[in-house]
Amino acid sequence: MAASAKSFLADAGYGEQELDANSALMELDKGLRSGKLGEQCEAVVRFPRLFQKYPFPILINSAFLKLADVFRVGNNFLRLCVLKVTQQSEKHLEKILNVDEFVKRVFSVIHSNDPVARAITLRMLGSMASIIPERKNAHHSIRQSLDSHDNVEVEAAIFAAANFSAQSKDFAVGICNKISEMIQGLATPVDLKLKLIPILQHMHHDASLASSSRQLLQQLVTSYPSTKMVIVTLHTFTLLAASSLVDIPKQIQLLLQYLKNDPRKAVKRLAIQDLKLLANKTPHTWSRENIQALCESALNTPYDSLKMGMLSVLSTLSGTIAIKQYFSSAPGAAATTARSFDLVKLAQECCYHNNRGIAAHGVRILTNISASCQEKDLLPLEQDAVFGLEALLVLCSQDDSPGAQATLKITLTCMVKLVKCRPHLSQSVVESLLAQLHSAQDNARILMCHCLAAIAMQLPVLADGMLGDLMDLYKLIGQSATDKKQELLVSLATVIFVSSQKALSTEIKTVIKQQLENASNGWTAYRIARQASRMGNHDMARELYQSLLTQVASEHFYFWLNSLKEFSHAEQCLTGLQEDNYSSALSCVAEALKSYHKGIASLTAASTPLNPLSFQCGFVKLRIDLLQAFSQLICTCNSLKTSPPPAIATTIAMTSGNDLQRCGRISNQALTLSLQMKHSMEEFRNLAARYGDLYQSSFDADSATLRNVELQQQSCLLISHAIEALILDPESASFQEYSSNGTAHVESEYERRMMSVFNHVLEEVESLNRKYAPVSYLASNTCLCNAVIALLKVPLSFQRYFFQKLQSTSIKLALSPSPRNPAEPIAVQNNQQLALKVEGVVQHGSKPGLFRKIQSVCLNVSSVLQSKSGQDYKIPLDNMTNEMEQRVEPHNDYFSTQFLLNFVILGTHNITVESSVIDSNGIVWKTGPKTTIFVKSLEDPYSQQVRLQQQQGQPPSQQQQQRSAYSRF
Repeated sequence: MAASAKSFLADAGYGEQELDANSALMELDKGLRSGKLGEQCEAVVRFPRLFQKYPFPILINSAFLKLADVFRVGNNFLRLCVLKVTQQSEKHLEKILNVDEFVKRVFSVIHSNDPVARAITLRMLGSMASIIPERKNAHHSIRQSLDSHDNVEVEAAIFAAANFSAQSKDFAVGICNKISEMIQGLATPVDLKLKLIPILQHMHHDASLASSSRQLLQQLVTSYPSTKMVIVTLHTFTLLAASSLVDIPKQIQLLLQYLKNDPRKAVKRLAIQDLKLLANKTPHTWSRENIQALCESALNTPYDSLKMGMLSVLSTLSGTIAIKQYFSSAPGAAATTARSFDLVKLAQECCYHNNRGIAAHGVRILTNISASCQEKDLLPLEQDAVFGLEALLVLCSQDDSPGAQATLKITLTCMVKLVKCRPHLSQSVVESLLAQLHSAQDNARILMCHCLAAIAMQLPVLADGMLGDLMDLYKLIGQSATDKKQELLVSLATVIFVSSQKALSTEIKTVIKQQLENASNGWTAYRIARQASRMGNHDMARELYQSLLTQVASEHFYFWLNSLKEFSHAEQCLTGLQEDNYSSALSCVAEALKSYHKGIASLTAASTPLNPLSFQCGFVKLRIDLLQAFSQLICTCNSLKTSPPPAIATTIAMTSGNDLQRCGRISNQALTLSLQMKHSMEEFRNLAARYGDLYQSSFDADSATLRNVELQQQSCLLISHAIEALILDPESASFQEYSSNGTAHVESEYERRMMSVFNHVLEEVESLNRKYAPVSYLASNTCLCNAVIALLKVPLSFQRYFFQKLQSTSIKLALSPSPRNPAEPIAVQNNQQLALKVEGVVQHGSKPGLFRKIQSVCLNVSSVLQSKSGQDYKIPLDNMTNEMEQRVEPHNDYFSTQFLLNFVILGTHNITVESSVIDSNGIVWKTGPKTTIFVKSLEDPYSQQVRLQQQQGQPPSQQQQQRSAYSRF
């Protein structure tokens, strides 16, 4: 656990003292002013870290101006360091406010007599092309330098020309002819031509420019048939077509032609590489003839390396819409059987190839065809795919080399996909996996366990059959404590938890604990406990967390493990619930709540300012409130049993017009109980709304965690609906909105069991409503209590996001104007508007966009009057508050916008700026943050003077009026 402890200490903020932005910049500025070259270079190369830490324009502008000064007066080595910093910090360039001043300082070096200095300047200008795309002096310097006699300067000019062509249409149009002349000129050396040709890939700004560039490339590819020229020209051709889009079908045909007819292997490899690029980017543009031509080339080539490349392209296409087009019969043509297609012949031929890579692509193609094409004549291919996968499994599971492991991953992914689409094949696939598990290498065993777990999650019917084999293997794992053995222990335990769907037997628990004592470290035990919590095996998890409490070196870790132990104990208390035994149910829930309260106290103690555990605390607090609501509902139902309504309650309720009286005697006690039912329904709806808020605030959560939160929300809505349908308002309760969608794919055993309970409860409520109208109090109480117990009996699953954050996204906001002191208000005159500028930076962790990406940021600005200092007269409500919303799209993780706010009423106003994000699917996530500033609205001087004179009873003189009018103007 040393590595995790180290990262935890780093997260907690222990270590070196942090400097604020100005102090850090001054520290680096001191280094830049040093007389020693080494110190200057060290200061320069530390700037990217500064930009990453303080990514707002005011600091970045100052820092880049200082770097520009160093570039202007320093030597070439310092200039090179500044160039590298600029290239590393490319996404911060648009935050430079004084672009003219920055460019002026850099550009002054272009007039140097030193060609190296000029070359570095050209590269610097090229790196800045995104912020100065239309600077004519830069364009002119690049054109001039292309004619230089110094090779270093010409290469730098080519780099700058490529960057400016990508950004500026005018520059691309202007430079295209010059590039064309240089490429076709006899005086230009061949190696220079090879560097000039790639510039043409950026000539896609309009159709005519793209067309002329294609013609030039077409001439080059025929005029210069040497290998290097053909490779560079063809690749540029492909990139130009991919950007301009209209010429992609022609490009595919051209590449296939070279693949078929050109005898050079290097050219064939390049053609395959470019075909793969186009297959990934635009699979819909591939016609049946294109795929057929590629199949024929693959069937005819004698070289394994080329065959593998072509199969790689075909396996990419087989997972897209292109495969449907290939198998759809052409109009008027006779229908052919699946096995007569060249693609199928090729895949079947390659499935048992002695080259593992070729065999992997062959089975992948067959799997994709079986999964996506449901025609009857393609059904025999399923068995071919299964046999091919089994053969590869046997071959790769015995080999420990990296190549074999990569092939095994492809094989196992195909197995999971095939079983998901064709469940009837699952039995044979699982049997072959279990048969190979004993003899496989440790690396292969780990991957195979992941595959078995994925299959068992999809098809729980198969799980029980695995358990015996898995336990035998678990006992056989050696006593060594190598990393691979530890990983294998975790993987096997995960599959065992998935396989034992209900609860772990004593024998299984004993075997797992014994192995952990013999051959594991604390981290392995924690990972197994975590998996047990995810799968709902809380008794096992509690014992493991308990054993780990004394093995950690930090009190934060201790409190974290202690909270997990308490939560597991609380959930374990709920497993003994029985239907129709409501008193024991209440005692079980009370015991669970006691443990949960202990756990939440420990969890709060485990949080740190940098790791506040907000999702975990929110989830557990909601669980506590849900259990309390369930407990209260059971108590209310029991109370209704002791105070049943009379037979005439319905008649009296109808005559008195109070439907609530139907639920009890026309007495204060019965009415109170009825009101309690109504309160209980509202409480469950409120809990559902809070679960919805937790869902919306969990932008970085994985889909399984979000689904878990959604299921908790649905259980609250279900109970509130049942109360309404059975007791409060049976006539108007609708079943349509609550009916579950049975066609939705269920991802986990927990979800499967929850959906089963939902369906059962809905059927019970609906049948009671249909059979007995109105429903008797006894039947409705029994139904509600049984529904609560059925929901509580499903062991809660603590999903991945509770333990592990794979994606991290946060937003940092900066407001201007902003006061020096946060509590100090900003002064604004009431006849003026405040221009509030909101800037923000999106910060990511190590895996940005793993689950979802930010499409735009929604900024909501509102102001509320806190204290009024002026006269107490009536003012329209519109003038009292500001409510505005804007959506901005971040560019290079930075965004900025402005709001104009009115403060007509004198006094102190509280402005709140709240940000939320919108992902690529258009879903809004309330990620925050929320920032607050205070504004003091002051009376403007002229109005103040007029008011004072009116109070003194003197009319304002004309001279004063004139002067005031002029001053206002």
